[in-house]
Amino acid sequence: MGSVPNPGELTELTQPSFDEFQHQTSLMTGCTLMWKELSDHISSLEANLMRQSEALKRKIEALDSETKTSLDSLKKRELSIDDSVKIAVNRVELLKKDALKTLNDDNPDGEVDNGDGLLQILKSTCLRMEAKEFWNFVSGRKKDIELLREKIPEALSECIDPAKFVMEAISEVFPVDKRGNERGNDLGWACVLVLESLIPAVVDPVIGKSRMLITRSVKQKAKEIAETWKRSLEERGGIDNVKTPDVHTFFQHLITFGIVNEEELGLYRKLVIGSAWRKQMPKLAVSLGLGDKMPDMIEELISKGQQLDAVHFTYEVGLVDRFPPVPLLKAFLKDANKAASSILEDPNNAGRAAQLAARKEQSALRAVMKCIEEYKLEAELPPENLKKRLEQLEKTKTEKRKPAA
Repeated sequence: MGSVPNPGELTELTQPSFDEFQHQTSLMTGCTLMWKELSDHISSLEANLMRQSEALKRKIEALDSETKTSLDSLKKRELSIDDSVKIAVNRVELLKKDALKTLNDDNPDGEVDNGDGLLQILKSTCLRMEAKEFWNFVSGRKKDIELLREKIPEALSECIDPAKFVMEAISEVFPVDKRGNERGNDLGWACVLVLESLIPAVVDPVIGKSRMLITRSVKQKAKEIAETWKRSLEERGGIDNVKTPDVHTFFQHLITFGIVNEEELGLYRKLVIGSAWRKQMPKLAVSLGLGDKMPDMIEELISKGQQLDAVHFTYEVGLVDRFPPVPLLKAFLKDANKAASSILEDPNNAGRAAQLAARKEQSALRAVMKCIEEYKLEAELPPENLKKRLEQLEKTKTEKRKPAA
């Protein structure tokens, strides 16, 4: 049998290994780090869930608010129908009495030397629903365009059906010009004027512009007219050859009758770019729903050397910080100078080269100076040097006209 160790005797203890100690320490450190990572990850998940929960809560609240606003608006529109109908019926009765009175009047025209006389004639043609006479009168008084702009909306309110009346009035030249040999006289200004003047005449008297008093049949007819105009583009030589006044009339027709089609934004964009020099185009583009496409359109105008047009677009949609106007205007002047120099170097225009080059530069200088004045850019681009250069060109032109001694 083996001997039993005596408790009183000292036995040799096993010394712990330093490597084992380091291993245990490493394990504890790893566990601590892993615990911290898990704890941080869980905290991050909780914070992310809280943010998403708050965002979802805000969206639900915004949706509830929008739903309530929409329902209130619909309720208001529904309740306003009876009032609008009553106003329309009373208006029709009043117009009927005025029309009968006008028909019995032996001299409804009166004088047109002032605004009252002009308004009397316009009202007379509107009450009688004489669209052709109305059109002939308006289109023949371009010199009174501002007075017409003031009086036509009031006159159109005398019509039984203003929207239908306007379509009949401009049908001689829109969607297709039917005048034959008289096509040289552009009447796009008159079409735009009448279409713009129609808007206040068809606004709902109760809830305003959010509802236009245009019947379904008239709106459908307006859509057919728009389709006819688009088909006629091929006869005009395509989008690149269509006249700007015709484009302006087409756009105003869409806006006035509320028949803008989102599926045709590509066509609208091409037409706007092709007629971008017209001052009203930026505002029309926004009304057509092209606001989101404005940055790309501005870049396209710049790439085509139409920096001046790009400036007008930037101010219309508030992109001045993204497209600073002064560098664009300087680039426009630089391109104009290059164009003038190329004209001087053209051997085919040796006789008129100097005159054409000066005219090109003068036109660019005047346009830039007008832009500086309109948008208050004098501090960034002082116009004094431009004025001196313009005076120099005009002086040279005057001296060349003097007969030789």
